Amino acid sequence: MKKEFKILIADRNPNVRDFLKREMTAEGYTVELAENGREVLKWAYHRDPVDILILDPDLPDAEESLLLKKLKQKTPYLPVILHTFFSDYINTSKIFDPTVFVEKGGNSIEQLKKVIAGILNKSVGKDIQRGNSKS
Repeated sequence: MKKEFKILIADRNPNVRDFLKREMTAEGYTVELAENGREVLKWAYHRDPVDILILDPDLPDAEESLLLKKLKQKTPYLPVILHTFFSDYINTSKIFDPTVFVEKGGNSIEQLKKVIAGILNKSVGKDIQRGNSKS
């Protein structure tokens, strides 16, 4: 049986969240949504783990560097894709490593899909090498 991957999408804009959810669900992923920093931390601290976080760090109620530091402390293994504008990425990239950056824009969804597939394929490969196949 193939593992179902769970993605958490965190963006302040409900239209962006809904669009990304539709696109990722169509790719076969289970998708959860967060509209602010508090909800992102709830997922990290109190709910079933996710496989990837797609994050626009410009969230309400969250100072991005503090949010990213808390996430790194709690879930250092969690791949984070910063889905934001380049100017926001310059400040954030120095705080949280490793991250992958996909700039928001007209055709960023295809790049985002490629990045997610690449990260998840590496994750599955590591599990198989360790003898922890999730299939």
